[in-house]
Amino acid sequence: MACPSRGDDVSASSQQTHARTHDSGAGSKHRSKRVTFPSDEDIVSGAVEPKDPWRHAQNVTVEEILNAYRQACQKLNCKPIPKVLKQIQDLKDLTQRNECLELKGEKLDYRSCESLEEIFKRVQFKVVDLEQTNLDEDGASALFDMIEYYESATHLNISSNRHIGTRGWQAAAHMMRKTSSLQYLDARNSPLLDHSAPFVARALRISGSLTVLHLENTNLSGRPLMLLATALKMNMNLRELYLAENKLNGLQDSAQLGNLLKFNYNIQNLDLRHNHILDSGLAYICEGLKEQRKGLVTLVLWNNQLTHNGMGYLAAALPYTQSLETLNLGHNAVGNEGVHKLKDGLIANRSILRLGLVSTKLSCEGAVAIAEFIAESPRLLRLDMRENEIKTGGLMALSLAFKVNTSLLRLDLDREPKKETVSCFIETQRALLADIQNGCKRNFILAKEKEETEQKMRQSVSIAEIAMEDQTQEDEDASAERSEEENSAGQGDATDEGSASESQEVNEQKPTLQDDSDSDTEDEEAAEEPKATANTTSPIEIPAINACKAVPSMSPLPGSPVTDASTVPRPPPSPSRCFSVSSPGRGHKIFMVTRVESPPEQQQTTVLAKGVSEWAAESQTCTQTNIKAPSQLPEFFMNIFSKHFETDITESNDMNMQSYLFKIASFRVIHEKLTHFLFKNVIYY
Repeated sequence: MACPSRGDDVSASSQQTHARTHDSGAGSKHRSKRVTFPSDEDIVSGAVEPKDPWRHAQNVTVEEILNAYRQACQKLNCKPIPKVLKQIQDLKDLTQRNECLELKGEKLDYRSCESLEEIFKRVQFKVVDLEQTNLDEDGASALFDMIEYYESATHLNISSNRHIGTRGWQAAAHMMRKTSSLQYLDARNSPLLDHSAPFVARALRISGSLTVLHLENTNLSGRPLMLLATALKMNMNLRELYLAENKLNGLQDSAQLGNLLKFNYNIQNLDLRHNHILDSGLAYICEGLKEQRKGLVTLVLWNNQLTHNGMGYLAAALPYTQSLETLNLGHNAVGNEGVHKLKDGLIANRSILRLGLVSTKLSCEGAVAIAEFIAESPRLLRLDMRENEIKTGGLMALSLAFKVNTSLLRLDLDREPKKETVSCFIETQRALLADIQNGCKRNFILAKEKEETEQKMRQSVSIAEIAMEDQTQEDEDASAERSEEENSAGQGDATDEGSASESQEVNEQKPTLQDDSDSDTEDEEAAEEPKATANTTSPIEIPAINACKAVPSMSPLPGSPVTDASTVPRPPPSPSRCFSVSSPGRGHKIFMVTRVESPPEQQQTTVLAKGVSEWAAESQTCTQTNIKAPSQLPEFFMNIFSKHFETDITESNDMNMQSYLFKIASFRVIHEKLTHFLFKNVIYY
């Protein structure tokens, strides 16, 4: 016989209930219904105050912390860690965050981790170092819960722990999402597998405090990177992301990174060194780089198997980005051809401050292209070109670039000269390396002087504003006193009224003049005219006539001969503007200072360019067998080459400057590049 099902019982019961309701419906139709609730005392049986994480940390001493830690270890049947005991004994101030709790290399099991709670509930740290502590799932979960609950650290290092597991990463994600103090997380060499990545990605999507994340060598390639990049598109707080040594490929992984750069404008540092981005992956990244108008500051592509083909994508993206300051392309086969492609993009970009080209297979030809970028760039601060085959020709181009560049503070080159076919060129390389270092030192001194000048300008502007405020306040007080005297006296002498009105007009004009002086003390104008700006801040009165006569003379180009004043036509008088600067204190003196604009240097440049063009035309007509130096060679060219090679070009009957350069560079491309570089940068700059 078949057993009745749970559905048959329910249907039968419902039919009986419906019948009873139908039978008694007539009698209960007019009855009143009442609903009653129990009193509050019966509903709420009791209340518990929320736990205070820091109830144990009030008025605590070092001895109490040590005793609590030892008792916890005894209760959990584990030995106290000597390194922990020593660090707790060295604590001085328990009311603020201490520097570090360092447990690197200690073997932490679950019981050792649980005993550390007696420390975390009483002391907070800036750094908690758990590197290479052999954490398992249970120990990692316990530690991450403690750090989240007690806000124990702002910098947490859990690197080189390969057995954290799924539950450990889940607890780490909960810590990242809930804590408001954690800013730095280092998880290098700790695998983040497919089943653990969703927890971390969900935490990064809504993380509110984490700004630096290290995920080097965590097996991120594939689905984990896709989840991570998708989550970081919505993250507004992360500033530095390190993804080195993750075997990121040039297709899917690079496409995810490119999409991340298209949507996230908050990441400032992206480190992708030691991956397999390739030229195809660089194309995806450059597509995202074009959208970085105000975000990415540092991009590291060290050792990603890039070639000269990928430099075309990078050169096309550089003019669009306006925030990128550091670009590291070290240990990639860029080559001379790649540098030629990259040069145009670097010149069009106006934000690059640091460029890394270590071991990029450059020779003299590539160095000449970089020298052109140095001469064009007014902002470049550091350039690293070590481990390249840059010989005499390339060093000469770099040395000449320093004659027009005033921003480059550090140029890293190999200390030892490269081997040359001519032994005397070894000393020439040493001299050129010394010239380059001297150029860096000169630029450093100029930058320091410029910074000091700008700082003095800002101080003078603030003093002038204070003086103007005091002056305005005293003018108001004086006007109030005059009004009281006029009301008491009733009338005054006509001449006194006239003088009072004149003084009032002068006082009303003073703030206007002061505003003009404030607008003249901007940083940009100070960089163009440092001497004139220094005069505006001087409290010494300068007559306008004398200031207009003091027109600065045009300074000659480096190495150019000093000509007689009678032979050089005098430039037309420069336009001048007058500004007022009020002296500090309460004297209310206003000094009129005339600022003189620097005269144009077009005439001298035209004369030099005309002479060089004539010399170049004459040199091109010379034959390759029996050539003599042209007679119109500018004297400062002779001085430069005589200094480097200890010979006089005018006395050489068998070679001129062109053949000499050809002999140095040993191939014609360098000869043409150097000649073009000399004409373009040394003369016209």
